[in-house]
Amino acid sequence: MVFDVLNFVGKISINTCNRVGNIGLFFQDAIVALFSTKPKLKKIIYQMYFVGVSSLTVIVLIGITVGAVLAVQSYEGLHRFSAERFIGPIIFISMTREFGPVLTAIMVIGRAGSAMTAEIGTMKITEQIDALQTLRIDVQQYLIVPRIVGSTIILPFLSIFCSLCGILAGFFMSVHVLGINPEMYMESVRENVMLSDITNGLIKAIFFGVLLSLICTYKGFITRGGAKGVGIATTQSVVMANVTIFVADYILTSLMF
Repeated sequence: MVFDVLNFVGKISINTCNRVGNIGLFFQDAIVALFSTKPKLKKIIYQMYFVGVSSLTVIVLIGITVGAVLAVQSYEGLHRFSAERFIGPIIFISMTREFGPVLTAIMVIGRAGSAMTAEIGTMKITEQIDALQTLRIDVQQYLIVPRIVGSTIILPFLSIFCSLCGILAGFFMSVHVLGINPEMYMESVRENVMLSDITNGLIKAIFFGVLLSLICTYKGFITRGGAKGVGIATTQSVVMANVTIFVADYILTSLMF
């Protein structure tokens, strides 16, 4: 019984290490392609539009709703201790440090990341990638690098929009609905918020952009098994990318704060 458990744990550990290693080698190939050949700017700009501009409406909506809910919940807790003046810093820091970058990454994974996996996976099972390789086209530079670079560049901007919308919604709820004094609100923000709260959130967004695009493109690139395989790869990429974002968020938070 004990040996069966150890064998099971060992297999899971080995498979996990193999997957992480394969993703690392895949990322290495992308980095080599990025610096060894001329970047395709049109494709990078298109991916920035696809990942960023097309996701902006969802990001703004999520930021507004989370900021409003955060204001209500913070007020409920702080009102018990007559500490309503600190509601401003709580909303500001929560949005810039955590909710902005994390929720942005989750929304982008669900909307754009899944599309990356499905698109590349479809090209894989229909042998379009093999055809590109036959024509001596660098697949990494043609398909993978624009998506990784575009996501890495645009995600911090999406995070800013999400955080800004959340902060404005929190201010509106606090001042016009909950009755907090606006001067006291702004003064508390100026006293307690630092520039590092914003910059560290942007650094998180950059890392999240790399991770989500890397995982989604990798899962698409190794798709097998026809149309069913594309569906499985897309589901796996969304789950794996979300879990990776949460783990990376904890690690980055521990290192930064």
